Amino acid sequence: MSGRAQLMWDEAVTSYNFGPGHPMDPIRLALTMRLVEAYELDRGPLEVVAAKPAGHSTLRLVHREDYIAAVRAASADPSAADTAYGLGTEDDPAFAGMHEASALIAGQSVGAAEAVWRGDALHAVNFSGGLHHAMPGGAAGFCIYNDAALAIARLLELGVERVAYVDVDVHHGDGVQAAFWDDPRVLTISLHEHPRTLFPQTGWPEETGGEGAEGSAVNVALPAGTGDEGWLRAFHAVVPELLGAFRPQVLVTQHGADTHFEDPLAHLAVSLDAQRAVAESCHDLAHAHADGRWVALGGGGYEVVDVVPRSWTHLTAIAAGRPIDPTSMVPESWRHEVFRRTRQLGQLRMTDGRTPQWRDFADGGYDPADRLDQAVLATRRAVFPSHGLLP
Repeated sequence: MSGRAQLMWDEAVTSYNFGPGHPMDPIRLALTMRLVEAYELDRGPLEVVAAKPAGHSTLRLVHREDYIAAVRAASADPSAADTAYGLGTEDDPAFAGMHEASALIAGQSVGAAEAVWRGDALHAVNFSGGLHHAMPGGAAGFCIYNDAALAIARLLELGVERVAYVDVDVHHGDGVQAAFWDDPRVLTISLHEHPRTLFPQTGWPEETGGEGAEGSAVNVALPAGTGDEGWLRAFHAVVPELLGAFRPQVLVTQHGADTHFEDPLAHLAVSLDAQRAVAESCHDLAHAHADGRWVALGGGGYEVVDVVPRSWTHLTAIAAGRPIDPTSMVPESWRHEVFRRTRQLGQLRMTDGRTPQWRDFADGGYDPADRLDQAVLATRRAVFPSHGLLP
């Protein structure tokens, strides 16, 4: 194995840019990479690799021919964007070079999957990825090509028999679920804000997979306002047991930072410290159930200065085997870069000052009056029996 961990990065991913005022500001990617460099994570055990863009045959593993053609057309002439494909909308404005930027991000996730399966790396991170809303035939929710689904599809093409996908973005991982709805080889688990209160209004516990793949889709619909304790309680009440039963050969995780209490587009109240704790748990679960093979992706996150760079730098550091002390001071060089680019003052430390704790669902008792516990139990009842587990 040439390196314990790879970080997939090409500066050109920042050309994935929907324009001024759009929440998906590419500065969040640039500032994350600058913080990774400020901590010198790009030296030593972490190898920084730029993969080639996903080619047509790779995109076709998930996306329809007519949709790829529509993206190419809108990329060449944004005024020709076809809204029937979700292009040229408020969420997904067309921009010149859109196909190339989207294919490049997808290529990083596919490259990460290939590196992990072939043994070039044990862990691989693409924080520019995690664009989980794109459908086989349409753009949605700031996502053009579904790099997460493409990475999984490529693993299946390479002969992997079981892939688990865990999505902790505040929004339901609907596009990945849709891509593998009828495929029992892929277990998709999504923890997200309840569809009653947030886009895309899917991800109910009753969504459990298609015929012949019952129990392969898992959805935990969290009440708005859920904070660290409830979020971690739900994660640990659902994810470890299912991974233990499914026995994936590769674990793919999506780490949208928009669960954070400062995120402007959603209503959970999770801290940076809980996000870091879940990243550590995903690392440990990969070693416990997938021989350490772990592909970690970014996702949403719209507090682009204070939250996203710190969250994904923690993720990258965990994958690199060099976790950052949360109480450590953020490098001054990075804070200067933040001010230069945004005229904002960057955060001083790699923590929100929280020490996340939670009550274990098995040992701590179930409270039938608690909405979080109701959500967890609804999910366990819906899918655990399909895996031979008691709800």
